[in-house]
Amino acid sequence: MDIKTLLLALALGNLSLCAALFFFEAGARRAGQATHAHATWARAKQCQALAWLLLYLRGDLPDMITIPLANAVLFAGFALDAAALWEQAGRRVWRSYLLPALGAAIGIYSGAWLLQVPAGGRIAIASLAAGFFFVAGAAALGRGWRQGTALRRYVVMLMLVLSVVVVGRGLLSLAPGGVQPLVVQLGMGAVYLMMLGNAFGYLLLAREQEQAELARLEVVDPLTDVPNRRGFYNVLTPWIALARRPGMPTALVILNLDQFKRVNDSYGHTAGDVVLKAMVDVCKKQLRDSDQMGRLGGAEFALLLPRTSLEDASMVAERIRNAVAAQPVKAEKAIINMTASLGVTTIRAEDSTVSLFKRADEALQAAKQAGRNRVMEAEVIKL
Repeated sequence: MDIKTLLLALALGNLSLCAALFFFEAGARRAGQATHAHATWARAKQCQALAWLLLYLRGDLPDMITIPLANAVLFAGFALDAAALWEQAGRRVWRSYLLPALGAAIGIYSGAWLLQVPAGGRIAIASLAAGFFFVAGAAALGRGWRQGTALRRYVVMLMLVLSVVVVGRGLLSLAPGGVQPLVVQLGMGAVYLMMLGNAFGYLLLAREQEQAELARLEVVDPLTDVPNRRGFYNVLTPWIALARRPGMPTALVILNLDQFKRVNDSYGHTAGDVVLKAMVDVCKKQLRDSDQMGRLGGAEFALLLPRTSLEDASMVAERIRNAVAAQPVKAEKAIINMTASLGVTTIRAEDSTVSLFKRADEALQAAKQAGRNRVMEAEVIKL
């Protein structure tokens, strides 16, 4: 395959990606799922498609357009590729690192062209710039290497190997005898494979992030960002098993905001959401790092206090009760004062999840019946 054909293949390949991204972005915007990374990646493909097309038209258009301008647009496309991968990985490094590198690459290449540096020198500059941006993209994919899938690691290694080939091709162009046509084709082929590898890399990151978010939402309450009922049960299960062994007890506290329904009825569900999030923040300030809080549903929460006796757990619950009562919540239309009732128990050797929560809930109901805004302990079995 000659160079002109490779350039056309690169242009058409990126144009097809641009078309696919256009329709994907249209659907994502309608669904409210469009991201900044998607937009960055789309601009990268647009730049690369335009650049490869200009390079393909070299000889038909003025050299100013098909050499310095085309390479500047191509560098921008490579830099945006790396930026999209970093944004997808949760880091926006475009302005801090990639933008200065892009400016330097364009300035050095354009200066070399204006100074009429031989073609071998310009090829070396372009190859080094491309290699830098390829490695930057591979570094984004390489985050979390140990936890990454085999496919993810393969894409990272592919991008690194192809980066070496592209840079090597550029350095060989500085040789006195020039670069052999086979090496030129190898370098262009590496760029073509890099286009495919980058596409797979970006899509792989997007897929992994979506899967991770779906897995997180299965066990985390999206409003308060604490474990939901399922997530809390997952955390609780090993502690129930440990209760069969001698040692320090583990306590469970169930907390319910008193008359929370009136908040939703009087001020709306938005105010209710503000109250719930504020209450979670208040509780977390009273807990240790080893303690765990989860939302069971509505305004009811559970607290797991590892290696805590019934007496100590009651003291923690009392601190939380006082903190909730002393912290008015500023909602959009009012300042809302809340109180909480809490039931406290410890995990017993014979407990199941059902029996444990039944006992804690009975203590909570006793606190409600005694007038709310108080802490009640579950009955202790006397031997």
